[in-house]
Amino acid sequence: MNRASQGPAPAAVLEHMLARGPELVATLQQLTEAESPSDDPHAQGAVREVIARQLQALDYRVRRIPGRQSGGMLFARPAERARGGPLQLLLGHYDTVWPRGTLARMPFEVEGDTVRGPGVYDMKGGITQLLLALGALRHFDSTPEVTPLVFLNSDEEVGSRESTRYIAQLARLADRSLVMEPSLGSSGRLKTTRKGIARFTVTVEGQAAHAGLDPGAGASAILELSHVIQSLFALNDAERGISVNVGTIDGGLRPNVVAPVSQAEVDVRVADRRDGEAVERAIRDLRPAIPGTRLRVTGGFGRPPMEATPANRRLWRLAARLGGELGLDLREGMAGGGSDGCTTSRYTATLDGLGAVGDGAHAPHEHLRVGHTLERAALLTLLLLAEPVGGGDKERLHAA
Repeated sequence: MNRASQGPAPAAVLEHMLARGPELVATLQQLTEAESPSDDPHAQGAVREVIARQLQALDYRVRRIPGRQSGGMLFARPAERARGGPLQLLLGHYDTVWPRGTLARMPFEVEGDTVRGPGVYDMKGGITQLLLALGALRHFDSTPEVTPLVFLNSDEEVGSRESTRYIAQLARLADRSLVMEPSLGSSGRLKTTRKGIARFTVTVEGQAAHAGLDPGAGASAILELSHVIQSLFALNDAERGISVNVGTIDGGLRPNVVAPVSQAEVDVRVADRRDGEAVERAIRDLRPAIPGTRLRVTGGFGRPPMEATPANRRLWRLAARLGGELGLDLREGMAGGGSDGCTTSRYTATLDGLGAVGDGAHAPHEHLRVGHTLERAALLTLLLLAEPVGGGDKERLHAA
């Protein structure tokens, strides 16, 4: 078999991939019609088996990893591979935000170059691209110098609580991580940075009293929470990419009772790890302004920011160069939401947003554009055949 240095010409890869439109649509339809909501673990088996069968047909050994609260995970590697060589991680998820039955009102539809349906953009289109790219390696009889490993989970949309430890273990071993999340916006920018995400719950404990007979005997948790909310919103800094949002509040017993308890749910997003540490410290250091009240803060960062590490920048420059060889003018951007790329970026070179080109993630107008998505599958093929980028070196900003 050919080594990566003797691989196919970019023009040949692009021509091959642009002819795979019917294959993309057929595979994507199978994946989409196997509905797989994150909060229904029993629904995950069908879509996982569709993917497993296709990987096995490509001569990949597939391991199904059971989940306790999720629908489990899928890990695959080539049946034949060189031992001791560099590895690259192909990362994605087969869960969606859409409940079972969504197809009845939002069916899989093809209209010209556009495919619509629940999860086609985020991110069953990306899984389809992954399968097409691995199929292209087989078509051209090309063996990557950096061996591809595939890891797909079923809990990404709910924070990857069960799968993160597996992802981190694989990332530590990998030269690079290629994340098949959808591209950014209708222009299809690759995601080279992402904000980190934290969730906090601030609970205020006060003292109940009759609001008419003896209001001075109480300490209002709701009044204290109003001070806390002002302090939280004061932490926002748009120029630094810091957003702090109090999304829900709750508290009190009855209108004629001084509130003994109140609570706020807080979403925090930061572009920089140090800013995240500073904001978290500020939230945990909040002190009550109303005598007789107490504060309790729980929660923290579930996903760190994906930053522009030296290794990440090398991988982006490689992708931009390979895109140029395909005639693609690739652009980059920051995503406000997190992904499993935030985890892999702690340990190795990571490039996110390599998946479908389209729009409407988590929205009724979710769709992908077939031609542009096939172009990205060609880009992925070239990335799989590329030389190591040295993502596992000591230039990373975060310690393992």
